[in-house]
Amino acid sequence: QVQLVESGGGLVQPGGSLRLSCAASGSIFRINAMAWYRQAPGKERELVAAITSGGMTNYADSVKGRFTISRVNVKNMVYLQMNNLKPEDTAVYYCNAVMIVPGTNLRDYWGQGTQVTISS
Repeated sequence: QVQLVESGGGLVQPGGSLRLSCAASGSIFRINAMAWYRQAPGKERELVAAITSGGMTNYADSVKGRFTISRVNVKNMVYLQMNNLKPEDTAVYYCNAVMIVPGTNLRDYWGQGTQVTISS
């Protein structure tokens, strides 16, 4: 069974930093892109940052210059370093991976989400 497990969320003050981690485990043949999404109360889920297996990255305009996505392919892990956090960054953050597992085609997998709250 394939799982994505996030960690690192929490409550921080505006201007603070957090680092989210996501580990993919199970019988995985290949991981293509990995990404972080977020969903705030009453809003749709949105892409925060994505990274290809080759390291190419893409960011939402709202987080450019503040967030950095990275991954360690041999560990099947993806990270999101979040600096200069703002109250509007408050959301549940979800890890996403496009993977091939034995017996299936390429598809999306999601973690369970981790809460990030920015408040003074």
